[in-house]
Amino acid sequence: MFLKNAKWRASGTVLVLLWFCWLLSFLDRMVITVALPYIAEDFELTSTHQGLIISTFFMGYALFQIPGGMLADRFGFRKMTSIAVGFWSLFTMLTGVIFYYPLFLGVRFFFGLGEAPLPGSSYKAIATYYPKRLRGRMTSIQSTVNTLGPAFASVLAAYFISVFGWRHLFIFLAIPGFVVAFLFYRLVRDNPKDNPRMSAEALQELEEDEPTVSVTKPKARMSTIFKNSLVWKAGLVWFFFDLTFWGFTSWLPSYLMNERNLSLQATGFYNALPYLVGTVAMLLGGAMSDRFKDQRRFIFAISILVAAVSLFFIIKAPSIELALLLQCVTAWFLFLSQGIFWGIVVDILPTDQMATGSSVVNCLGSIAGVVSPIFIGKLLDISGGSYATTFTYLAICLVLAGLIVPTLKTRKTI
Repeated sequence: MFLKNAKWRASGTVLVLLWFCWLLSFLDRMVITVALPYIAEDFELTSTHQGLIISTFFMGYALFQIPGGMLADRFGFRKMTSIAVGFWSLFTMLTGVIFYYPLFLGVRFFFGLGEAPLPGSSYKAIATYYPKRLRGRMTSIQSTVNTLGPAFASVLAAYFISVFGWRHLFIFLAIPGFVVAFLFYRLVRDNPKDNPRMSAEALQELEEDEPTVSVTKPKARMSTIFKNSLVWKAGLVWFFFDLTFWGFTSWLPSYLMNERNLSLQATGFYNALPYLVGTVAMLLGGAMSDRFKDQRRFIFAISILVAAVSLFFIIKAPSIELALLLQCVTAWFLFLSQGIFWGIVVDILPTDQMATGSSVVNCLGSIAGVVSPIFIGKLLDISGGSYATTFTYLAICLVLAGLIVPTLKTRKTI
């Protein structure tokens, strides 16, 4: 097993630290979805105003996504990751102490700005420390925070809010962020050759894998990246995928409490179930991405269409048990496809362009994060609180992603 192989032990340390960076980023951004009904009560907000809280984060996140990736390519992922984690942790703490709604939105904007450099930096780190044959699995392991983060956030937020209130939750979450930022800067190096724990065998394979890449003087060739049609196709797929993902994750707790009449504690538990199922699917998707490189885009398309059908029928389920089952089915195929997708993305670009190129793709997903939560909030206000239209909209977005991805023909990899 490669994670236990001494050859990749130093790379494994980098991956573990990246995993914790991503976990904290998802905890910080996902607990607010559980806290949203209580924030709305304190600030006396409509559904549209609640959606704006989620969307404001993505405004900052999208705005600095590509610049953050460029900075990681220019100055190294080590500095950018450490600065980003420490910066967003500060604004996580401030989220719990603001009492004025417009200022609250400003804090969430800068929180998103702080998280923006992480995606490009982390994908560059994986491309730097792992050869192509392992990148699909490594990105899927890192991406398990997309499932475990919301699951853990649901349980953590429900407990903290019920005992201490929602404000103390954000203050508490800032502390581990400062610790992880320090550890990442202390233990990680931009160049694997500067890492004393890297084995000679691993360094040799990395050199043979991409011998022309220089990690000591990284440069982002913006003209090359922006002319690459595969980048824009992948970005469009990720845009439609994230319209559903952020709409689903942002409003699922409110749906369970308002439409299915679950308590806060029950919502925390049942909201976590789809993401726990999705964790297994994510790992399987990453392994499939490495194993079936020529067929993976079609596997993605089929999986995403099944998720769309399942998502559409959640709102029509006559019982809470069937609705929860359909949520888990949706999560399985949704996250299976996500595990496959990022295996495709890391094969599109050479390592020296990885941070900027992946940031372009992720930026389009961030724009979806701006649009979807506030659009769903508006739909809920217009429909008088009915979720039927919103779930139909989310399913249509998945269908569009599934139709585009078969055109994403990647180059042959070793």
